[in-house]
Amino acid sequence: MQHHRLTKTDVARRVFFIVLGAALVSVALEIFLVPNQIIDGGIVGISIMLAHLLSLPLGIFLFALNVPFLFLGYKQIGKTFALSTLFGVTLMSVGTLVLHHVNPLTIDTFLAAVFGGVILGIGVGLVIRFGGSLDGTEIVAILINKKSPFSVGEIVMFFNLFIMTTAGFVFGWDRAMYSLIAYFIAFKTIDIIIAGFDESKSVWIISDEAREIGSAIMDRLGRGVTFLQGEGAFTGDSKQVIFCIINRLEEAKLKSIVQELDTSAFLAIGTIHDVRGGRFKKKDIH
Repeated sequence: MQHHRLTKTDVARRVFFIVLGAALVSVALEIFLVPNQIIDGGIVGISIMLAHLLSLPLGIFLFALNVPFLFLGYKQIGKTFALSTLFGVTLMSVGTLVLHHVNPLTIDTFLAAVFGGVILGIGVGLVIRFGGSLDGTEIVAILINKKSPFSVGEIVMFFNLFIMTTAGFVFGWDRAMYSLIAYFIAFKTIDIIIAGFDESKSVWIISDEAREIGSAIMDRLGRGVTFLQGEGAFTGDSKQVIFCIINRLEEAKLKSIVQELDTSAFLAIGTIHDVRGGRFKKKDIH
């Protein structure tokens, strides 16, 4: 099997966004979160607590705790991902060292949690979207998953729950609760950055007016459709199924088209995170 090799443009684009993402995370940590004793989940959270307890720069722990897991999980995560992650973690560590003595932009804990969470989420999301990572937690979870009955997601959740609880003892319970706010905001922001604002949705429509609905979607939304042949399991009747991909801004318009042409049509819409190949690109509507 031949593997697709990254072009120089692909590599340059990946490097640029990993650098930008790592820089944003450094700002979020040293300018907003750490000075206000707010932590993130994962190895970053552990690093923040160790830096506080041992009075050492955060960047030292970010690098020292992440890199060993990269080597341990090298075979599971692949060479490209491992190198991208090593590059990102190194930049993040250096960035926090550079910003270590910079004064925070706010000492309001709530503002720090909100803005720190948003900037952190944007930074982490960019790095993940362009093929890297800034935290070895998932690598740890993958390694543990191979010898335990728990899924990777469950292990990450347990790990972060333990870290947030520990933060309550280290920084106080009010700071642990602010940390949960920052973590939730960062988590949601990461989702938006990875999926993109132009989030795609898959649409399935079963209707006796399939041809008319399909034509209306192509003419009024500019989206291509695929007709599939189906059969009702209960009745045995032949059914025509429409499948198409839209973005979230087109969802309301599509629903109105279906409602207008067939009020009894079956309509199912689901969120998808990646679309490649085919003719998904929207055509111009005149």
